[in-house]
Amino acid sequence: MPRNDERPTSTSTVVSEDQNSDTESSERCDSLTSSSDVDCSRQSFTSDSSSKHNSPSCSPPKTLTLDEVMASARDLSNLSLAHEIVVNQNFHLEPPDLPQNSLEKKVKDMVHKAFWDCLESELNDDPPEYDYAIKLLDEIRDTLLSFLNPGANRLRTQIMEVLDMDLIRQQADNNAVDIQGLVSYIINTMGKFCAPVRDDEIKKLKENSGNLVTLFKEIFRVLDLMKMDMVNFTIQSLRPELQRQSVEYERAKFQSILERTPSALDHANEWIKSSIEEATRVMPPSDKSSDSGQSGKPLPGPTLVLNTAYIRLLIWDESKGPLPETLMTDEVRLQEMQRSLQLYQAVASVLLIVYSSIGGAVSGLPTLVERLKKMTAVLLEGMHSTDFNLTEALGNVSAQICCEVNKSLAERNFPALPAELQETLKGQICDVTQENNPIRTLVEGRVHQYFRVVLASTNSHRTPPPVPPGLGLIQPELMGLGVSFVNLVNFNKKVYGPFYVSILKNLLFIDMQAPTPQNGIVQGPPSSHLESK
Repeated sequence: MPRNDERPTSTSTVVSEDQNSDTESSERCDSLTSSSDVDCSRQSFTSDSSSKHNSPSCSPPKTLTLDEVMASARDLSNLSLAHEIVVNQNFHLEPPDLPQNSLEKKVKDMVHKAFWDCLESELNDDPPEYDYAIKLLDEIRDTLLSFLNPGANRLRTQIMEVLDMDLIRQQADNNAVDIQGLVSYIINTMGKFCAPVRDDEIKKLKENSGNLVTLFKEIFRVLDLMKMDMVNFTIQSLRPELQRQSVEYERAKFQSILERTPSALDHANEWIKSSIEEATRVMPPSDKSSDSGQSGKPLPGPTLVLNTAYIRLLIWDESKGPLPETLMTDEVRLQEMQRSLQLYQAVASVLLIVYSSIGGAVSGLPTLVERLKKMTAVLLEGMHSTDFNLTEALGNVSAQICCEVNKSLAERNFPALPAELQETLKGQICDVTQENNPIRTLVEGRVHQYFRVVLASTNSHRTPPPVPPGLGLIQPELMGLGVSFVNLVNFNKKVYGPFYVSILKNLLFIDMQAPTPQNGIVQGPPSSHLESK
């Protein structure tokens, strides 16, 4: 039986016989830092052929059957689960907790109560009936057997002999079955299988002096917990192997979805297309003059396009369209990053205003600055919510900042901030809500500049680059977010790089030549000047 931690093998027969699981850890981040598929496949832009899995289909829409839809849904579910196990080291399953007043819970409670009432009625008969009890024993036996590894033959045989359903039914017909003895054996066997975290539960079962119905209820409750432990242990054991094969696995799963649903890259196409336009605007002048196609328009390199596309994810507006299909497995993580970045930017903006307005009162006082920073972050927590009143929250922030600064000044025998200055400070802080606010624009611009540097750096997952001037107050948070973001991006490039290559081929080189399309993918080499980009 799987364990939540390492129990000494002497405490359990099943451990010594059954546990040979591979629990070695794997450094995923190291694998993510190598060059991405897009960066390492520049020759694919000049190749004359494309493999099946890196050539997304562009065939006309077709009518999907129900089986195809269900198959794609299963692939998507498996893809999302495997991805979550690989990238989230803390991923685990919890027992389902139905809402207290939900219809599902009411129906479940009603059915269970009816069953337990029937069991109690049977056991209280004279002589007692055991039909329901035998059904429970049969289910318990199957559950115990499911905890065994294939090599645990001795323990398997023992369980089958003690919980021999045919023999128990014969004993029940002759009113000679020892239900209490069977229950005691079950509890002792559960104690051998359970994880150490369930030892207290097993102890309570052994000490339970209630009737058999209550005891059966508790046995099934603990067995459900043990099943969840089993699943989580399996997830932990699979993680190293999934990490080793995750790139090929996720790519193959997405390819199978794409084959059934040719439109599964439509949003990714639009994402990259609009990123080409933005990347063209931010290209250095030297590149613009030397990097143009037959149409005379400047062409950004594929790396610049993708990095620009990834930066846009940090400010993605879901109301204007869904995320690219290739990032669906990271949607929740990206949302969390967006919210964190939004909070950090607001905190940095507020603190920059404080420094520019009353710098002398806080200069040389790192403890005070840290207190102001934490206080601001707490008061602005949840600012991404639609019902959050940001202007009111910033007003509270400014009032608390003035209070803290005045307190610090009083401790150093300095006069409090003038009322006029406090009103000015409050107005400047509340103005951060304006999109064209210069402080807000400065902070957001430098944050985007920082993430462009992070994506361009080859070692940023281990040693994040220093933050630009003005962002030093949120440096630890920004660097930590940068590491998480670059790991997400690198892994995404590894998995979906071949699909991005095909999209970029069509979008970047469509005007440079007009070869005959094959399966929707433009073949033929681009001009050499882009290859050297």
